[in-house]
Amino acid sequence: MVYVQSPFSKTLTVNLNPSTTTLRDLNLHLHRHHLIPISHQRLYLSPRLLSTEGNDAVFLSDLGVSLNSTLTLHVPLLGGMQAPVAPKARTDFLNTKPPPNYVAGLGRGATGFTTRSDIGPARAAPDLPDRSAAAIGAPGTPGVGRGRGKGAGEEEEEEEAEEKGYDENQKFDEFEGNDAGLFASAEYDDEDKEADAVWEAIDNRMDSRRKDRREARLKEEIEKYRASNPKITEQFADLKRKLYTLSTDEWDSIPEIGDYSQRNKKKRFESFVPVPDTLLEKARQEKEHVSALDPKSRAAGGTETPWAQTPVTDLTAVGEGRGTVLSLKLDRLSDSVSGLTVVDPKGYLTDLKSMKITSDAEVSDINKARLLLKSVTQTNPKHPHGWIAAARLEEVAGKLQAAQNLIRKGCEECPKSEDVWLEACRLASHVDAKAVIARGVKAIPNSVKLWIQAAKLELEDVNKSRVLRKGLEHIPDSVRLWKAVVELANEEDARLLLQRAVECCPLHVELWLALARLETYDNAKKVLNKAREKLSKEPAIWITAAKLEEANGNTSMVGKIIERGIRALQREGVEIDREMWMKEAEAAERAGSVATCQAIIHNTVEVGVEEEDRKRTWVADAEECKKRGSIETARAIYAHALTVFLTKKSIWLKAAQLEKSHGTRESLDALLRKAVTYIPHAEVLWLMGAKEKWLAGDVPAARAILQEAYAAIPNSEEIWLAAFKLEFENHEPERARMLLAKARERGGTERVWMKSAIVERELGNIAEERRLLDEGLKQFPSFFKLWLMLGQLEERLANLERAKDAYELGLKHCPKCIPLWLSLAHLEEKVNALSKARAVLTMARKKNPQTPELWLAAVRAESRHGHKKEAEILMAKALQECPTSGILWAASIEMAPRPQQKTKSRDAYKKCGDDPHVLAAVGKIFWHDRKVDKARTWFNRAVTLAPDIGDIWALYYKFELQHGGEDNQRDVLNRCVTADPKHGEKWQGISKAVENSHQSTEFILKKVVVAIGKEDHAAENGKN
Repeated sequence: MVYVQSPFSKTLTVNLNPSTTTLRDLNLHLHRHHLIPISHQRLYLSPRLLSTEGNDAVFLSDLGVSLNSTLTLHVPLLGGMQAPVAPKARTDFLNTKPPPNYVAGLGRGATGFTTRSDIGPARAAPDLPDRSAAAIGAPGTPGVGRGRGKGAGEEEEEEEAEEKGYDENQKFDEFEGNDAGLFASAEYDDEDKEADAVWEAIDNRMDSRRKDRREARLKEEIEKYRASNPKITEQFADLKRKLYTLSTDEWDSIPEIGDYSQRNKKKRFESFVPVPDTLLEKARQEKEHVSALDPKSRAAGGTETPWAQTPVTDLTAVGEGRGTVLSLKLDRLSDSVSGLTVVDPKGYLTDLKSMKITSDAEVSDINKARLLLKSVTQTNPKHPHGWIAAARLEEVAGKLQAAQNLIRKGCEECPKSEDVWLEACRLASHVDAKAVIARGVKAIPNSVKLWIQAAKLELEDVNKSRVLRKGLEHIPDSVRLWKAVVELANEEDARLLLQRAVECCPLHVELWLALARLETYDNAKKVLNKAREKLSKEPAIWITAAKLEEANGNTSMVGKIIERGIRALQREGVEIDREMWMKEAEAAERAGSVATCQAIIHNTVEVGVEEEDRKRTWVADAEECKKRGSIETARAIYAHALTVFLTKKSIWLKAAQLEKSHGTRESLDALLRKAVTYIPHAEVLWLMGAKEKWLAGDVPAARAILQEAYAAIPNSEEIWLAAFKLEFENHEPERARMLLAKARERGGTERVWMKSAIVERELGNIAEERRLLDEGLKQFPSFFKLWLMLGQLEERLANLERAKDAYELGLKHCPKCIPLWLSLAHLEEKVNALSKARAVLTMARKKNPQTPELWLAAVRAESRHGHKKEAEILMAKALQECPTSGILWAASIEMAPRPQQKTKSRDAYKKCGDDPHVLAAVGKIFWHDRKVDKARTWFNRAVTLAPDIGDIWALYYKFELQHGGEDNQRDVLNRCVTADPKHGEKWQGISKAVENSHQSTEFILKKVVVAIGKEDHAAENGKN
């Protein structure tokens, strides 16, 4: 058996033996059974063609075809044409007759011309007369020419065309092509018929493949069109269906359709005016004849008129009364004093929402839904949700009685569904609801929801408790019912109820814990022991036991209980979840059980933590607890970590910071004392302890700590300087001088020499100060602060040339020091005007590129001398070189005109982001625009990002002094004192002045505010 895959996507089965069948036999079989001509058959085995000359008599097995092989059959598609004819042999080109009207070279665009050689016979003379000669009027063809009829040759061609049945010069048909013209006279044989059948089969196959999709798409388009453009008959189909209910009289009462069009009618003006009340009153009085009392008046005895039975007699009074009522309503909605409306907008909107808009479409939808739900309840009456949906539909439609009737039927059909009874209770009135829920609990006595709903319908707690207890008789193991009844009882009854509850629900831990809280200490322990026996895998029982011991003062038992509980839980196979126990510790802290919290942390903080990750994990846990406000939990984590890592300075520092922020001075001092015992070489711990004592006002204790620190670390410069600062700030200059002298003798660093010069400057010893500076510069020539102090000393003494020499000499040793360049430029500006200062700043910028402070100094120097244009040019160059400098952008915003400041600030914020100088500049813009809240927000952001810059604090405080209240001013002042800023252009200039050396942060802040005010006043005067 051999398989042949045809081009029609079909596999043909040929029952032949390849060993005894030749290729010719296979071709004949395909031609005989499948009508495929032998000449059109092209058989392939994989990529090899079998149908070649010489293979006809070869067996298929010799060609590689075996049993169950699959051959591929290709059929050439000739398009219904005849078989191709072998081309004729070409004749000699030069000796043949050219075609009619042939011009050499015309096809390629060449123009014919005549040469001398063309005069003679260039080619053999033609045997037949050329028809082209007749076209040009040759003498051998008389009577032939333009407009003179047809020649004999043309008539012969027409006769030939008639014989052929078509015209060779007819136009090309776009659909048929040239087939009709070229092959109309050809013979239509069997091969043509077979080819047409093949093509027709292909067309049918392709059409059948696309038929389903095409029909589906067409059907979808028709449905969409009909949905968007419904017919009139479809729109009124539901109304037409109801016409069968009309009676004969109703049919007869339908009016005839008249001509209501306005096409042939003339429009005329019609005016309708209401009849005045006076006219109606007059007509009534003229026709009124009363001779007897009405029956209702006789029933009252004739002496009085029954209430609400007085007939309307004066229509004018009715109109006036209506206006009076309207005015009273309007007066009620307005304030009698100010005339402002007091309408509640929220209540008004609520009333609007409660209004129901029932359009025709909604009514139609409700009717459809009603029919659908009716079929649901009729076909499946035991389905409760169908009844509930039908009742709610009627409720939405405003038919409450119909909804109640439906849900009543639902209760009869589905008496065991609690949802149906709850819906019936909801739809019933308050009086009938109790009866409904009573029938419900009688039908389903084990439904907790029904008993809870029955209790809610009662108004008094006693009745609610009675209903819940009745429910507990039927469902004694319902925890929800026990909780509800306990909440309604007093403490004594609750204790008795819980005792019964834990008997009925012994596996619910909340009932055990609630009973333990209500019992006495001894009974509570017994209750918890019983609970532990029933619920051996519940950790909450152990935690409650620990809290119980802590509440009764037995703090020593807390740790043991937690430890024993964890071991017991592990024996029971309970996995100790570290995160869950941490949350329990935080919950215990919030409940006031600090010892329980510490015990939980101590016993569970190491669970599931690798040894190399302990420090990082514990510190992260403590920080997270600190953020959540769980201070005791964080303190317990640090305490446990310090028992493991006794010599880790970072953990001691974090624990000290926690105590400093949330603890007491005593706890911080105890912690630091313990820290320096384990890490005696940690300078920062000694210094922190001494500073805390100094801030507490205990200077002797601070001295003692520093003495102990010096004994532990004898060559520590930080401790020497801390001791100097302690004495210096407490107005003990002689002690400070002596300490610094000892430090210099023991090889003090450049900071010791600088502090020594500061002390002498403070005491007014100019000669000693100069001596110390000179000696210090000999030992430390690259320490720029000593050169700066020397130059400032000469400036104070008015030795400007010597000051200049000091600055220049300092710049030789420290060419990268920006303060020295700025001081020299300021001195040159003071002595030699702007040109020399400009040169100094240019040199500084060359040696220190991309330094915004130097650019800012140059811009300000130009501005001080009134060179506004030069200042703007310098600022543009500065921003090109330092595009992300906040101080340059802030200065650029201040220099810009008021209309351009917002644009500048937007560009600055894009370039610098949250730079504090830019934020402060934006805050100043809002300040000047009187946008107080926005300005306060931007100033607050600036001081939060950079609390060490005193100038921004001064600007913020000045703003609050002008626009804020006392609370805001005090808040800013306290925050600034806490931050203790050290930097800032104006802040450093004032705080480091000799006269302000011992002043507090508050004093410096107020002086900087005054300096900023003077500067702003001078700038405004300069503009004016």
